[in-house]
Parts: sequence; structure tokens; C-alpha cells
Amino acid sequence: MKKIFSFSVLALLFMSIMSCSSDDDITVVQSDSAPVLISPEDGTSIELTQELADNPALTLVWDHSVYSVDTQIDYTIEMAVSGTEFAAPQTVGTTSTHVYNMSVVELNTVAVGLGLTPFEEGSIDIRVTSSLGDNADLAMTSNTITINVTPYENIEPQDPVLFFVGAPQAYYGLNAWDNTTAIPMRYIGDGTTLVFEAYVKVGSADGFKFIGQQGSWDNGNYGTIGGAQDGNLENSGGSSDIKVAETDGDGLYYVWVDIDNLEYKSVKMDWGIIGSATANGWDGETAMTYDFDSNSYSIAATLTEGEMKFRSSNTGNFIAGDAWKFNVGNSDPMVTYNPGAPNFAVSAGSYNIDFSLDFTGTATVSGL
Repeated sequence: MKKIFSFSVLALLFMSIMSCSSDDDITVVQSDSAPVLISPEDGTSIELTQELADNPALTLVWDHSVYSVDTQIDYTIEMAVSGTEFAAPQTVGTTSTHVYNMSVVELNTVAVGLGLTPFEEGSIDIRVTSSLGDNADLAMTSNTITINVTPYENIEPQDPVLFFVGAPQAYYGLNAWDNTTAIPMRYIGDGTTLVFEAYVKVGSADGFKFIGQQGSWDNGNYGTIGGAQDGNLENSGGSSDIKVAETDGDGLYYVWVDIDNLEYKSVKMDWGIIGSATANGWDGETAMTYDFDSNSYSIAATLTEGEMKFRSSNTGNFIAGDAWKFNVGNSDPMVTYNPGAPNFAVSAGSYNIDFSLDFTGTATVSGL
């Protein structure tokens, strides 16, 4: 009987033959030799210091690993506490070259992270693993070298300090002129300049000074020169009291101090509400009423649907020549030194709004 093959059967037969032919052309990749760490020398000792944090500390160099194809090889650098057989290694980094550099701070971070004790020498094992992409089956691990590392304790730099001491301490539940409870001022310098600020309740007859250390008059004693209230300071036990409220009377005062140039500025703060929801729109504040006893501002206002903020343009103009320098928006926490905070969104209605600032300028708002 004559056999007839359909087109579909012939096509399947042809595809099968082609598939076998393709299998014969598959390239098999093999790992031939592992990377070899050649630098630093085994037993090298390295003492790290924070002052040189950005300096080079360690350069690892290894011979390339070899695979049976010419392709990019990836290397992973691992470190572990010596003698642990890399039971809990840290992956330090990866590279496609055969050199890896570490700065002082990078090596210190690894050493401390592995549990080495600051200021004591400890040993770290290092190895390099090569691979082709994500193919873990072709990973090859280098020899292990050991280095001795003395890490440092990473101490975060501290902001400079200045303290407020004087009669207004009594308004904050403290004893007036008690230098042991002098109030820390807020540092607003750039890390190298000694500039500070405070938002402080001051009576018309109240005097105060700035000191550099709580509990001491001998580590900075800043007051006026001969009692002149002209914005100039001297650092002396004979300096006179600063009296910012003699002219404008009781109130909440913004006090700015530049110790580098021995200068201070102060202004009695006038706060109000401003925005599309308020009577004056964005053209100017609607004044709030200050109460000395509670050290807070209040206003009973009819607002339209829109947005608003709190602003003290007189302070901003006096201190920085910028009416918007001191404003409070809807942020958490609400602070005067965040002019970029978003506006408060309000609905139309009658409001009794209260607003207050603590010594460092953090605002509390109620009634919105």
C-alpha cells in the first residue's frame, strides 16, 4: 500500500531535524581557574582614624579568574571575622575590574559592623568570588587573606552650644538667673559659624545674658558693653545685662546671636494670619492679639473658603529683609523655620484660632 505523508507531518519531521542540529552548536561555558588575591599582604595591619575618614585605607588586587569564554566577569568582595569560615560575611562591594579601593570610613564601617571593638585591633578575613552575570553555578572563590584592623568609634559631630540665662527663665518654670538651668538656644549656623536664635518671652524690665556652658560663668559670659543696648556684645564677667524690651514692652521676642562677631539682634514679634481665606488676602496679615500670661496669640475671625498661613513680617523684615522669612504653615511639626511648609486649607466659617511658639520656635496651632 502506498503511504502518503501530510504536509503537517513533514513539517514536524523537518523541525525535529533542525532542533537536533541546533543542539550540536550549544556552547558549554566552563570555569577554569579562580581569582587569586595578591594584595594586600596577608597579616597587614591598618589603624583607622576618623580625622582621615575620606583618605584611602585599603586597595585589594587579584588575578583575574578564567572562564572558557571571553566575557565580562563580575567580582564580589566579602569580609568576615577571622576564624568564622565566612559564616556571616559582609558583602563589601562588586566590580568588573580586578582592583577594589576602600576609604577609611568605608573600612571602619565594615569593621564595626562585623563587631570589632573600637580602638582595639581585630582580624578580618577577605575573599573575592567571581561569576558570570547571575550564573551562580559558575561562581569561583579566591584564596583568603587576613588583615588586622583597629577601628575607631564613629562620633557624630555635635552642634556648637549657647545658653540663655536671666530673668525670663522664671517664665519657663525655672529659677531666674540660674546658670545650672540656662536654656539651650537653637543653633542656626552652618557648622563653622556660631549663630543662634531663641523665641523668648521677655518683660519690659527683664535682663539676660548668654553663656557657653550650663553651670558656669567662666566658659563664655556674653552681655552688653557698659550697658549699651546697641547690638554689640563682650565676653566678660563684667559685661552688663541685655534688655531688649525696655522700649517696646512685654512680649514674645525673637533673639538672634552671632558669637563670632559678638553681635545680637532682637525684635518684638507681631504675628497674624494671611492668605486667600483671610480678610486681607495675601496682601498683608490680619493681626492676632498677644497674651503675655499664656505667651500665645489669638484671633476670632470669619474666614472664607481658601488657604492661609501665620506670618510675622515685622520680624522677617528686621532680621533678614524678607517679610516671609518667619511664617508657619501646615507641617508636622509646625515650625517657623520652614517657610516652604504648605498652606492651611480652610472652609468658610467663624474661627477662634490660637497660636504659640516655644523657646526654639516650634509652633502649636489650634482652632483650625
